[in-house]
Amino acid sequence: MKNVFFLTIIIFFAFLSCRSDEDSVQRIDQVINLYIDSLGQDMLNSKVSGSYTNSRMNDVYGLTDNAPVSFTIKKDEDTISYIEYLAGAKRIGIDSSGNSKTYESKVALFLTKKVNDSNRVTNDTITIQYLSTPELFQVSKLWYNGVLQFTKVEGQPNTVKIVK
Repeated sequence: MKNVFFLTIIIFFAFLSCRSDEDSVQRIDQVINLYIDSLGQDMLNSKVSGSYTNSRMNDVYGLTDNAPVSFTIKKDEDTISYIEYLAGAKRIGIDSSGNSKTYESKVALFLTKKVNDSNRVTNDTITIQYLSTPELFQVSKLWYNGVLQFTKVEGQPNTVKIVK
């Protein structure tokens, strides 16, 4: 009798584990590729004279005054440098209606350039808006220094090109 009970329990749990969860999977699209150029010059390539030699990102909505945000400097197939930002800055809710929610992150971008014998730091601000539904979490808009630079086009990568 014990064996029949345990066999019934095992079959029940096997049945539960086989159910389909495809409807409950949320697609995530939050990688941002940020290019910065000035008169055709790749400003993120530290080996090019006149470009930025150092880049830092800080979470404006972070818990402390110094809340670093991780990112990677990468090169595309044309060897142009760009900042790849995945995530890391705190998101705050700014709107909610039904199943749709809008979140915002704000990041301070510090770009250091060597001018003559001294370093000059440029302080820029990136504001990222995210749209979240049960099916999708994605970047929807990006502002660079208060100017809208990116609006999501469905199916396209989140590529932002800044001209300084």
